[in-house]
Amino acid sequence: YLGNPNVHHFSLMAYVPQLLRAIGTRNQFSASSVDQWPHQLVNWQMYGHQWLLPIPDLDRLDVLLMLGANPVASNGSLMTAPDVTARLKAIHERGALIVVDPRRSETAAIASTHLSIRPGGDVWFLIALLQALMRLGAPRLDAYAGKLNGFDGAMARVQAVRIDDLPQRTGVTMAQVDAVAAQLHGATNACVYGRMGVSTQRFGTVAQYLIQLTNLYLGQLDRAGGCLPNEAIVPVTGPGTSKGSRGRWSSRVRGLPEVSGELPVAVLREEIETPGAGQVRALLTVAGNPVASTPNGAALDRALGTLEFQVAIDPYLNETTRHADWILPPPSFLAEDHYDLYFNAFAIRRVARLSTPTQSLPDGALAQWRILDGVVGGVRAARGEPHTPFVPPREVLAMLLARGGSGLTIDDLLAAPHGLDLGPLEPSLLRRLETASGAIECAPPLLVELFDAVVTEIARDDRAFDLRLIGRRHVRSNNSWMHNAHRLVKGKPRHQLLMHPDDLASRGLADGERVCVRSRVGMVVVDVQADAELMRGVVSLPHGFGQRREGVRLGLATSLDGVSINDLTDEAFLDSGTGNAALNGVPVRVERAD
Repeated sequence: YLGNPNVHHFSLMAYVPQLLRAIGTRNQFSASSVDQWPHQLVNWQMYGHQWLLPIPDLDRLDVLLMLGANPVASNGSLMTAPDVTARLKAIHERGALIVVDPRRSETAAIASTHLSIRPGGDVWFLIALLQALMRLGAPRLDAYAGKLNGFDGAMARVQAVRIDDLPQRTGVTMAQVDAVAAQLHGATNACVYGRMGVSTQRFGTVAQYLIQLTNLYLGQLDRAGGCLPNEAIVPVTGPGTSKGSRGRWSSRVRGLPEVSGELPVAVLREEIETPGAGQVRALLTVAGNPVASTPNGAALDRALGTLEFQVAIDPYLNETTRHADWILPPPSFLAEDHYDLYFNAFAIRRVARLSTPTQSLPDGALAQWRILDGVVGGVRAARGEPHTPFVPPREVLAMLLARGGSGLTIDDLLAAPHGLDLGPLEPSLLRRLETASGAIECAPPLLVELFDAVVTEIARDDRAFDLRLIGRRHVRSNNSWMHNAHRLVKGKPRHQLLMHPDDLASRGLADGERVCVRSRVGMVVVDVQADAELMRGVVSLPHGFGQRREGVRLGLATSLDGVSINDLTDEAFLDSGTGNAALNGVPVRVERAD
């Protein structure tokens, strides 16, 4: 299992693929399947590569519609932007920043318009938006002449969907949708962007598909001032990179398909607990804590205790690594070189920077890449296979720079310690398409099948679990990474369950009480806080809390109040296209803790 920090560490990104090849198992899991798999699948299906990812051109946009995104707290991730708050405020001043979110998030607070939406309702909102755009005028497709397949068929499917019950499904009225459509249609530079809140829901893939179709309809795809991919200095697309995949093999127990070479982490527990050929009996985690960050973490926690062998490459005894037989601790990342391999490729400008160490390696410590080299060498030696020691990271980076063809060298990066800004993004998608047809595939069979399945599903009410749970991220904790920094965790507590005052009153509850939150898979007890800016029928818990478990040694973090939201999320509640965990919109009920 590879955790989120892998993508933030050059040595891990450069050498972990060799570790995976050496071990050779198909039981590979990562944080991607609790995050952005729907993005990857849609990009691969439509553009031919999972990382041909259109990025909002923030500095030139007049109107930006954002669904399920809170970059003021996250810094943008798949839209990497320094000082993103100032950039978003500038869009508001130039035109309109429209945020669609069940909660008035930090980003919604600076928006021109905030529309509260029921969790999981994004598909219906986007269908309504496309239909509204059709009423306003024909699609603007001149720039894509000869490069579009299936667009008319896709639009016909969208047009045929009845959305008379839009307010019931979403909490958004048709008049509100029409107003958003008019702003997008009338703007010279516009973009629709959906992030983690869109992907981590039951229909995340279909929602991301509709977002791409909307940008196409507006003529804003692959356009300066619209949304367009970054042609990174170190390429993550093109020859030698993994385009994407789905269904080359399936999980043993539930039969869920692999995506991009991995299985959904939602199946990890059952693969450990279910006897039979292929049962998982050993686990290696690299910079990951799936007990805290994947569905039904409490059940996974119990399953880890039954393994025959567990190894962790990690600096902490966290909720997952406390079960390990061996921990191989890396030094601080400040003691190694770092180049932002992927996040430069998702940046709103073409940038490059090599961050050099600010600390020395402690006596006896091994750099992260040397730890990986040792494990790979050991695996191969046990099999009687030869092993060629890894070359140092700067040599790897030099080779990657040469492959990119920018002309930049390691010496150029070292001479610019604050980084190089090589200018704004320029259209490149149409030139870089990797589909078999060489065109944008607007109606690939898989996405059409998923769309048809979603729009024919009958909405169901679950009276036993009448509320919908969503997560949230705090600026000062950043997914719990900062919970050991006293200056960031001091002050008012931020662990509470947020709940609308009307929902509290209807249950006879009061602000500040201890409440019990139940889902299909688990129960937690936590303090509740009234929040009139949260949509009725929705409750919210932050991610990254709940470190008070026996054997956890995380310093200051273990003293914080709070519970793990992933003791409530459900391993059976998944995105229909990818198996990505649906962490938002989980059915729950709330009652007095006693």
